Order: sequence, then structure tokens, then C-alpha cells
Amino acid sequence: MTKHETYIKRCIEIAKNGLGTTRPNPMVGSVIVYKDKIISEGYTSPYGGNHAEVNAINAVTNKALLKEATIYVTLEPCSHYGKTPPCSDLIIKHKIPNVVIGCIDDNAMVAGKGIKKLQEAGCNVTVGVLETECKAHHKRFFTFHNKKRPYIILKWAETSDGFIAPKSKDEQKPVWISSTTSRQLVHKWRSEEQAILVGTNTVLQDNPSLTVRDWKGNHPIRIVLDKDLKLPVTYSVFNEEAKTITISENTIDYHKPVAQQICDALYKEDINSIIIEGGQKTIQTFIDENLWDEARIFIGQAKFNEGVNAPKFVGKLVSEEKIMTDTLKFYKND
Repeated sequence: MTKHETYIKRCIEIAKNGLGTTRPNPMVGSVIVYKDKIISEGYTSPYGGNHAEVNAINAVTNKALLKEATIYVTLEPCSHYGKTPPCSDLIIKHKIPNVVIGCIDDNAMVAGKGIKKLQEAGCNVTVGVLETECKAHHKRFFTFHNKKRPYIILKWAETSDGFIAPKSKDEQKPVWISSTTSRQLVHKWRSEEQAILVGTNTVLQDNPSLTVRDWKGNHPIRIVLDKDLKLPVTYSVFNEEAKTITISENTIDYHKPVAQQICDALYKEDINSIIIEGGQKTIQTFIDENLWDEARIFIGQAKFNEGVNAPKFVGKLVSEEKIMTDTLKFYKND
């Protein structure tokens, strides 16, 4: 691994500290190096706060060192005014001579403009260091801007004999397939994504709250598919713990393929990532329209012998691990 790659790798590591708090901004990481030594680090503050480069520059005690330093960043520094001034202007102001960038920001407001501004100011700019890794890290941001939809994560638990739910049940609560440890991990995932979606039947059968109860973090926005607006507001998904958006026939045309219409509606709401936690029908809808990026599947030890079949899909198995008694499989949509 080259010197540049080592420092960009560190940028990616620290950038993850912003997961779940920076949206809709990307979670960027930055380090500043002086004479082959890291003198400061920074990552994107919660939305409305400083960008990574600003935090890294502010953390340098002796600003005179910046004139001989190199700043590393996972994503091209911005060149426009948003909630904060352009990061490229701050780099130029402090006369940082070398800028190393993981990948270009192809958001139309930036898209090379930051690099051009830096170069015109005399900075030596290197682009494309660990580019693949940086693009993967910024997957939510790039999916939202390039595909005009949220980054979509499918999540479900199935029994060892392939069922997602029993044929019938007596109580209005979930029938747990995965372990308590796996369920805590799911709450961590919820805190990392902007929204979570379920269908009408899941609300009727399980009365979920869809919040982060077993983990510290932000609650996701709850998206509920309710075609006929038949769900009473007394259900837990409509409580005051988190924001809820209902998608009814007033929002989309349920007589046409709905997944793309849902994505269009969520894009208008500036939602850049979502977990689909609905039942078999809801998840299969997104699979059939090929609108998903990841699938995270827990396989428990229980057997139902009969019940609701798990969704059917084709994807690339990325990893597999044990979570207590469960097997957790990660897939990507190629």
C-alpha cells in the first residue's frame, strides 16, 4: 500500500464516525499530514455542522504548518455555498499546497469544480486514490444523486427451512426467528439509515414501532405503505417517537409497479437510504423491480414446516458470519 493509500484508508475509517448523522450530506473523512506524520483528523459533523476538511483544519494547533502539509479527503472538497462555506476556499485560504482526493463528487453542484478551483489556486491535486473503496464508502450519497433514489437495504429473518413467518398466529406481535443479539444489531442498522419501510400487513400483524430501542442513535423516518388509509393512528408506527410518512393511493398508483413510484416519492423527500423491513410481499416487490442494493438475511435455527416463504432473489454473497445461534448473510445486487 502506497503512502497516499495509507492515509486515504485512514480517512475512510474515521469518516464512519459520521454514519447516520450527516445525511443528506456525505460522511467524509479527512487527515492532514506534515512531514509524513498525521497532525490532525476530521470527519463530517451532524448535518448543518462543519465538513470534514473544516474539522481537520481547525484541529491543527500551529496553522503555519499547513503551508507545507498535505490534506487527504475521501471525496472532492465542495466548491459551493450550502449550510457552510466551500471547503475548497478554506484549503486555499490556508495555502495547503497538496490535496489528495479519493473520488470525485459527481453531484452537479460540485462535479470537478472543487478540483478546478484548487488547481487554479496553485494546489497540487491528486485524484483517484483508493477510488473504488471511497465510492463504496459513499454508496448512499452516490446512489441518491446518480440513480435519483435512496440506497436500498433489504432485511429479513428466515427459518432454517426457508420461512419468513408462520402460516398463522394468535397474537398481534412478531414471531421472533432471530436471536436477541441479532435484533440488537438490527437496531444499530436502523440508527445508521435515514428511513425504514414496512407494508400494511406488517403493521396489522406485528404492530411494530420501528424505532431504535436497543441501540443509541437517531430513529429512522418510518415509511408505511397504506393504500386505503385503513390503519388507525393508534398503531405504534404513528406515535410521537419518530416521523412517519404514509404512502397511500393519494401518493402513488397502486395499479402500476409500485417500487419505482415509492423510490420517486422518497427521492422528493430527500431520503438517501432506507431499510425495507416489510413482509414477503413488500420485499419481493422491490426485488422484482430490481430496486435494491444490499440484502441482509438472518437464518435462525427454528423450523416452521409451513408458513410464508422467504423472498426469492439472485445476488452476490459478500460475506457470512455467525451471530450467536444465527447465520447472517450479506448479499449485493450485481
